[in-house]
Amino acid sequence: MDSEIQLISDGEGLAVIGEPTAVERFLLAEGLPSKDLGLPRLPTVLSAGAAVAQAGSEAAANSGRWVKLTKESAQLVKKYGMTESKTPGVSHAMVGKPGSIKAWLQIEKGAGSLLSNPALLAGAAGIMAQVAMQQAMDEITDYLATIDEKVDDVLRAHKDAVLADMIGVDLVIEEAMTIREQVGRVSEVTWSKVQATSVTITRTQAYALRQLDALAEKLEHRTKIDDLAKAAKQAQSTVQDWLAVLARCFQLQDALAVLELDRVLDAAPDELDRHRLGLRAARRNRLDLISRSTERLMDRIDAAAGAANTKVLLHPSTSRDVVYASNDVGSTVSDFHGRLGIQQSRQALEARRWVEAAAEARDKVLGMGAEGVDTARRLGNETVDRARSMTGKLSDGLAERTLHRRRDKDRDG
Repeated sequence: MDSEIQLISDGEGLAVIGEPTAVERFLLAEGLPSKDLGLPRLPTVLSAGAAVAQAGSEAAANSGRWVKLTKESAQLVKKYGMTESKTPGVSHAMVGKPGSIKAWLQIEKGAGSLLSNPALLAGAAGIMAQVAMQQAMDEITDYLATIDEKVDDVLRAHKDAVLADMIGVDLVIEEAMTIREQVGRVSEVTWSKVQATSVTITRTQAYALRQLDALAEKLEHRTKIDDLAKAAKQAQSTVQDWLAVLARCFQLQDALAVLELDRVLDAAPDELDRHRLGLRAARRNRLDLISRSTERLMDRIDAAAGAANTKVLLHPSTSRDVVYASNDVGSTVSDFHGRLGIQQSRQALEARRWVEAAAEARDKVLGMGAEGVDTARRLGNETVDRARSMTGKLSDGLAERTLHRRRDKDRDG
């Protein structure tokens, strides 16, 4: 059937494959944005026999679009009740539109299913993983453009060799991605140029994470309000730089994974599924590592803001500066988390106004009742009496010293 399309999900994205017009109508009906899946590459990466090659050619002749798995597209997966395939982590379904313009119905998977072959599903899943990572890379590019952060400038500002090496790695990987786009594959020669770059990227990522941890430690060990303010302002001025470096590291690691999958598709297609799942696990571990470090920083600066709020009566201006710095850092980290797909929630702390703090102190006194007020008055009176006593002693001392000076003057005269 011309209206027949196939859906494939790998838990991160959804592939829609079929006759171009049918695919376009389906995506339009569901209201989902998409990007090209790159199906024509399937025949070039599969060489497991004539039957698979033929099926791959047929699949490549169809249109393939990739949809990022969001709340809306996840509902689509649930709607069509996709079933698990023999390929790990991949589910699929076949739908058709037998006459109704509004309703797309799931149909039985028959022999005509282009992706019923495990090798084809594995190849399609590998390509889907690449498209997902390229989408993430594009989002990080948008993030860096939004914050107007030039990572090269940040790297050059530091004389550490670890950061300096990252500039060279950046150029090598971008060159390999350009060659891949032109040639359509990653040759052994191209791969040999980039395969060792992961060490430098990982080292740079660790360096940036250590800088964030150092900022968190400074905030944790400051108790005086002036010291808290200084540490909070330092975090406010430098966090964005280190997050930009982390974002670029993550982007380059995704680019390296795209190249790596191409190399496996070309050299060892039988290992594609295991390699794809391994790369996904490694990527998740990197996200967890970054999340722990940034969340630790946010916890420390939130605690600093909380401590500053308790001292607003004595230090109104400094306390306000700490809270504002905390909210600025929190907003910066939240934006960074959103771009990398890290789930987290944080409410901005509002700087307590001096008047509100004073009113709260007054309410606490009033809330103590008559006995409490009497106690407060008694304590106040005692304080006044002590002050008067000290004033009297001071006055007596001054008078006595004045009298001595006069006597000495008269005797000398």
